[in-house]
Amino acid sequence: MSKKLLKSGLIVSFMTLISRVLGLVRDVVIADKIGTNAGADVFFFANKIPNFLRRLFAEGAFAQAFVPVLTQYQEKDKQQGTDETKELIAKVSGTLGVIVSIVTLFGVIASPVLVALFGFGWFVDWVNDGPSTEKFNLAALLLKITFPYLWFISFTALAGSILNTLGKFGAAAFTPVLLNVCIISAAIYLSPQFAEPAFALAWGVFLGGLTQFLFQIPFLYRAGVLIKPSWGWQHEGVKKIRKLLLPALFGVSVTQINLLLDTLIASFLVTGSISWLYYADRLLEFPLGLFGIGIATVILPSLSRMHATENSREFSDTLNWALKVVSLMGWPAMAGLMVLAQPIIMVLFMRGEFSQHDVLQVSWALFAYLSGLLSFMFIKVLAPGYYARHDTKTPVVIGIKAMVANMAFNLMLAPFFGYVGLAIATALSATLNGTLLYRGLKQLGVYQLDKSTKLVIVKLIAATAVMATALYWLTPDFSVWLTMDIVAKVGKLTGLIGIGAVIYFITAFALGIRLRTFSSKTQ
Repeated sequence: MSKKLLKSGLIVSFMTLISRVLGLVRDVVIADKIGTNAGADVFFFANKIPNFLRRLFAEGAFAQAFVPVLTQYQEKDKQQGTDETKELIAKVSGTLGVIVSIVTLFGVIASPVLVALFGFGWFVDWVNDGPSTEKFNLAALLLKITFPYLWFISFTALAGSILNTLGKFGAAAFTPVLLNVCIISAAIYLSPQFAEPAFALAWGVFLGGLTQFLFQIPFLYRAGVLIKPSWGWQHEGVKKIRKLLLPALFGVSVTQINLLLDTLIASFLVTGSISWLYYADRLLEFPLGLFGIGIATVILPSLSRMHATENSREFSDTLNWALKVVSLMGWPAMAGLMVLAQPIIMVLFMRGEFSQHDVLQVSWALFAYLSGLLSFMFIKVLAPGYYARHDTKTPVVIGIKAMVANMAFNLMLAPFFGYVGLAIATALSATLNGTLLYRGLKQLGVYQLDKSTKLVIVKLIAATAVMATALYWLTPDFSVWLTMDIVAKVGKLTGLIGIGAVIYFITAFALGIRLRTFSSKTQ
C-alpha cells in the first residue's frame, strides 16, 4: 500500500511542482508589473478572498467531507453490486451548483461590503475621504471580476475529488498550472491595455478559473462519471456531506482564516504590508503545496477506505508514512529558504517596480512564516485522520482555539513588529493547531507516532542542521549579492542549492536514511 501511495504522491507532487514553478513565474511577472504599490496591495486583497474560498473547496473542507462519503458509496457498490455512486455525484453536483451560484452572485453584488469587512482600514479611510479611498473603490471593482472564480473552482474541486477516489490524481493536480498560465498571459498581454495593470491580473484570475473548469470535463467523461446534475438536498449522501462540511469549513481552513485576519489588520499598516506578506506567503506555499498538500491529497481516499474496512493498523501506518515523507523534504526546505531567503527573493522579484527595500521587507516576513512550515505540513497530514473517520467536531474545536490564539498573537505582536508580527502570529497558531490535532488523535487511540518514525524525523533534522550550517558559511553577504548581475546571481544561487542538497542527502544517508525508509511501513 505504501509503495502505491508513494507512486501516487510522486505523481501529484510532480504536477504540483510544475504548477508551483509557474506560480513563481507568475509572481515574478506580477512583481515586475506592479511591485508592492497601492495597486498591488489591492489586487492581492481582491484575489485573496476567492483564493481563500478556493482553499476551502479545492484543498480543504469540501474534499475532506466529500471524499469519505464518496469512498463509502464506492465500497458499497463493489460489495453489493449496486450503482449508487453515480446518483450521489449527480445529487452533490446539482446541490453544490445551486448553492455556489447564489454565493457567487452575492459576492459580485456585495463586493463593497466584503471589502469593508476584510479591508476595514481602507473602509474607515473611505468613510473619512482619506488617502485609502482609492484603494477601497478599486478593491470593490476588482473583487467583482475575481469572485466568479469561486464558481469555477468549486466544480473543478468536485471533479478533482471524484478523479482522486478513482486513483486518477494527475489531472486534478495539473489544473492549477492553467490558472498560472492565464494570469501570466494576462499580465504580459493585457496589462498594457489598462491604465491600472491590476485589472488585467483580475481578468487573468477569471479566465484561469474558467479554463480549469473546462479542462476537467473530458477526464470525467472518459472515467464514466460525467453525470447530469440534479437537486438533492435531502439525499442521504448529501445529508452526510452537509453534516461533515459545515464544521469542516472552519476546522480545516484555520490557516487561511488567519491569513485573512492578517490582511484585515495589515490594511491599517503602511502601504506595501499586504504585498510583502503576499510574496512571503507565495514562497512558503511552494514547499507546502509541493510536499504537504500533495501527500495529503493521496492519503485521504486511502484513509477513508481503511476506516470503512476497519483496518486500524493500515490507518496508523499510512499517517506515519505521510509524516516521514513530508519531513524528508519539509525540514531542508525550511532551513534552505531561511538561509537563502534574500538572494532567492532578489533573483525572483527584484526588477521593475520591486526594489531592494522590498527584498528586505519580504525576507523578514518569510523568516517568520517559515518557522511554522512543518506545522502547516503536519496539519495537512493530520487533518485527514479526522475527516476520514467522519469526525468533524474535534478539528472545529481545535480550529477555534488556534484562531483565538492567532488573534491574541496578532494583537500582542503587530504593535511592535508590524506586518512581521502578523506572520509570526500565523506560524505560532499553526504550531498550536498541529500540536492539538496530533494530541487529539493520540487521545482517541487512533494514531501515535511510532519510535521508528520519531527516529527518522530526528535524523532528518540533524541532516538539515548540517546542511544549514554549511550554507550559512558559504552564502555571501547581502551587500555582495547586490553587486552581482542577474546571471551571476542565478549561477551562485543554483550552485548553493545544489551543494545544500548534496550535503543534506549525504548526511541523511550517513545517518542511516534509505529510500526503503519511505516505501516500507516497517521502517
